[in-house]
Amino acid sequence: MSAPPPSPCFADFDLGCFWKDSDYARKEYVEPPPTPATIAAVEAELGYRLPASYVALMQSQNGGIPRNRCFPTDEPVSWAPDHVAISAFKGIGGEKTWSLCGGLGSRFKIEHWDYPDIGVYFGDCPSAGHDMIALDYRACGPRGEPQVVHVDQGHDYRITWLAADFETFVRGLVHESVYEDDPEEVKRDALEHVRNAPFNKRLQTLCATWPDPRMPAIIRRLAETIVEEKGHFALHADERSQSLYDVQFLLLSHNRPVKSMEGFLQSYPGVIAMVGSANFGTGGWAAGFVEDWFKARAGNGQLVRSDDGWHFESTYRAALLQRLEAEP
Repeated sequence: MSAPPPSPCFADFDLGCFWKDSDYARKEYVEPPPTPATIAAVEAELGYRLPASYVALMQSQNGGIPRNRCFPTDEPVSWAPDHVAISAFKGIGGEKTWSLCGGLGSRFKIEHWDYPDIGVYFGDCPSAGHDMIALDYRACGPRGEPQVVHVDQGHDYRITWLAADFETFVRGLVHESVYEDDPEEVKRDALEHVRNAPFNKRLQTLCATWPDPRMPAIIRRLAETIVEEKGHFALHADERSQSLYDVQFLLLSHNRPVKSMEGFLQSYPGVIAMVGSANFGTGGWAAGFVEDWFKARAGNGQLVRSDDGWHFESTYRAALLQRLEAEP
C-alpha cells in the first residue's frame, strides 16, 4: 500500500520536535495513529468535522503534551494576564480517558461540567478543569473551519478568542519560560489574598448564621495552609482541599437541607468558587473533585441521608469540628 500524500498543513514546521515525551503522556494521552475509520467515527460522535490541521498534528503523534505550552492573549484570563496555558492535546479516539471521545473527553466537559456546547474541547489546561481550549464552530458550522478559543469556567464560562484556526494556534505556542513568574511572588500574592480578601455576601451570611464565630478564621487558616503547601489557592483531591469541602457542606447544610448530591453541586459555586477576583475565593472549580468528595464521604459512612436530607454522621461531625478548631 502506498503512503498517503503529505499534508499541506504545517509546511516548514517541525512536528517532530513538537511533542514532549514522558511516561505520563504515553499512558494518559497518546493513542495509536488515527485511521480514516477512527477519524470518521470520532467526527460522527462529536458532530463536527475536525480541521485538516488537527488530523495532521495527530498523525505526527495522536495526543500528548507539547513542548511549548503557552499562547499569548491580548486580554487577561484566569490563568494569567497575558497568556493561556495548555497542558495536553486530546488524541483522536476513545481508548484513553482524556482522548476526544474518552471518558473525560470533549462531550464529558459539556454534559457533566456545563461547558458551553460550541464545538470540540481539545486542550486540557493546568487548572484541572477550571478552563479549557476549544475548537469553536459557532461561526462556521459543524463542517467548517473553526476558530480556537479559551473557555473560562471560573468566570462564568467566559469565551476568549485565541486564533483564527487550529494551525495558527499551534504555530503560535511559545515556551512557558517566556512567562515564568517568581514562584515566591505568586505564593506571596496568594497568601495576601486568602488572609485579607473580603468574603462575598453569601459566605458572610453563611458564617454569620453558623453558631461558632470563629468560622471565618478557620476558613482563612485552612486556605493559608493550602497556599503554603501548593504555592497557590486551588481545591483538588488533597486532604486540605477536602477539609474545605467539609466546611462548605457544614455551612450550606446548616443554612438549608441538602436533599441530594446534585443539589449540593448546584449550591457549591458562589461560596468560595466563582465569586469574583476581588473576593476571597479560588476563582474556578472542578465539579468532578467535589462530586468525588461527596461520594467518598457517603461511601465511608461519613455522610448519611435521613428524611431531612444529607448530613454528617454524628461521630464524624464531632471529630471534624474538633479538627477544624485545632487548625494551626
